Amino acid sequence: MEKPLILVTNDDGITAPGLRALIRTMKELGDVIVVAPDSPQSGMGHAITVDSTLFSKKVVVDHKEGAPSEYSCSGTPADCVKLALRVILDRRPDICVSGINHGSNSSINVIYSGTMSAAIEAGIEGIPAIGFSLCDYSWDANFEPALGPIKNIVSEALTNGIPKGTVLNVNIPKTKTVPKGVKICRQARGNWKEEFDKRTSPSGKDYYWLTGEFELLDKGEDTDEWALAEGYISVVPTQFDLTAHHAIPQINNWNLNEQ
Repeated sequence: MEKPLILVTNDDGITAPGLRALIRTMKELGDVIVVAPDSPQSGMGHAITVDSTLFSKKVVVDHKEGAPSEYSCSGTPADCVKLALRVILDRRPDICVSGINHGSNSSINVIYSGTMSAAIEAGIEGIPAIGFSLCDYSWDANFEPALGPIKNIVSEALTNGIPKGTVLNVNIPKTKTVPKGVKICRQARGNWKEEFDKRTSPSGKDYYWLTGEFELLDKGEDTDEWALAEGYISVVPTQFDLTAHHAIPQINNWNLNEQ
């Protein structure tokens, strides 16, 4: 019986420890092919390369832990999935997993996330997809407590499928032990209070550095932020149909056809 084909990607780059941990875990479930950026692409959202050349090459990152086939890509996470599906793979993957991201992609962060953009690109193509993020930005983050739950989530997705038009945004709290459990959640309302720190280069040229603080605007106990704060893994079913269906009746009352 043919093993599931698992496409693995990320946004932190092909050498990132989170990706290496995800590869090890996915190899226990099926045949793994990796297509990941050759350098960090965090915060790229769903950007794609349209005005410059795109390069890809087969690489060996780790002889002991690497997947049977790994490819680095000069583009964005979404580029990686596009290239995998159109050029590299000889059959459609059974699932695409992205991550494990170094840092949270909960709440409004999903909009900016390169990790989730890769999963969404696969979802647009009709491929079951999941983005995984650990709430620890350290390059030396401890991914071990998350690996068992991640394996189980992917196994369940392979067995049961993911609803059409949906990808899963999975965030894992920073813990020293296995998280308390898994909560199916909604995305918390939140925003970034941002500022630009003005600085001066050695050559005397002004430049700006984006800084900010996350502001949680949601006190609900059914959100991803609540689950993470309580030590649970949050799973948010995320759709890429951005239509605000609830707003259509109101806007239909506007006099838009008047000349």
